[in-house]
Amino acid sequence: MATLIRIFGDIDTAEDAVQEAFALALRKWPVDGLPPNPGGWITTTARNRAIDHLRREARGRELLAQRLIERADDASGEEVGAVQDDRLRLMFTCCHPALSTEAQIGLTLRLLGGLTTAEVARAFLVAEPTMAKRLIRAKHKIKAAHIPYRVPSEAELPERLRPVLAVLYLIYNAGTGGPSGDGLRQEAIRLARAISRLMPDEAEVAGLLALLLMTESRWAARFAPDGSLVLLRDQDRALWDRTMIAEGQAIVRACLRRNRPGPYQIQAAINAVHADAASIEATDWGQILALYDQLLAASPTAVVALNRAIALAEVRGPDAALALVDELDLEDYHLFHAARADLLRRLGRPTDAARAYARAADLAPSGAERAFLLGRVDEVGSTANEPSEALRNQSERASGTRTP
Repeated sequence: MATLIRIFGDIDTAEDAVQEAFALALRKWPVDGLPPNPGGWITTTARNRAIDHLRREARGRELLAQRLIERADDASGEEVGAVQDDRLRLMFTCCHPALSTEAQIGLTLRLLGGLTTAEVARAFLVAEPTMAKRLIRAKHKIKAAHIPYRVPSEAELPERLRPVLAVLYLIYNAGTGGPSGDGLRQEAIRLARAISRLMPDEAEVAGLLALLLMTESRWAARFAPDGSLVLLRDQDRALWDRTMIAEGQAIVRACLRRNRPGPYQIQAAINAVHADAASIEATDWGQILALYDQLLAASPTAVVALNRAIALAEVRGPDAALALVDELDLEDYHLFHAARADLLRRLGRPTDAARAYARAADLAPSGAERAFLLGRVDEVGSTANEPSEALRNQSERASGTRTP
């Protein structure tokens, strides 16, 4: 996709050609065998299909079509060897300041991040049809405003950095639903390293890389052998990757010396505090709360406020945290209901907690999270006035799934 958009300067042309190439591969490869360079085969086939379409459909615009064809024919035959670099360069290209930040991030996630429209919608906490319309509008604006697909100059990179980092952060998060997301998480880390080499003086780039490394360091402990979710407090910390943690903490220390704090650096520092603790009980929650205070000042969003409330519960108790959580407008965010349920459980309100867990299960994006939350429905529902089975069935009907 990145290569084709660079060559032809048109999203729809690139999308159609790549889809046709994959469809052809599904027919040919089982018969002819896998080509030596599958990525090169896809890119070359898609490029040729796009050229064929332009030749057929550009009557009356022969000169324009010829110009595009010449650009494609002049492209290096080795362009597939640079596809990954193309992806990073085109992320900066798609994050054009003429588009809104949301459009920049959403379109880049959809085109180059490997995310479906539904996954992009979840990242923005909106309905899928709403996000689909926004993506269509963004593509139309690009075409109507003749926004060029030109790789920005080095001087233009800093002004486009923020949405590009947001894209990488959301790509990583999209891969945290289970083992099937390994590719997304590793790609986000790889691209974060690439930007870090490209822009070594940007503290937030280093902060994002540190954040991703330390989050990834806990991955082996996040799921039990049966695939069920394991919360941070219950994880076997011996499974944490200490090499990744050491690299991440070294980056955090370097960021502290720069003294240019930003949201990713603060989140990385929070993770560094967690990594230093031998157990959840030994965690310095006061320091984590202070860091969340800084994060909320730098990035005053409802999701940050929710995470701060979780830390507040450890310092001042669940009552104080619940009062803040109930003020947040995050009705369609499953972690809002999960956090609220946990606070209600700790306050001895099992009926309300079971209902909140059931609502969280309705909205959970992955099977592992849904199964975990339904297990909590059973756990707290056993002491609630309403039978847990009724809440479980309600949740399963709402989500359209049945969990064994």
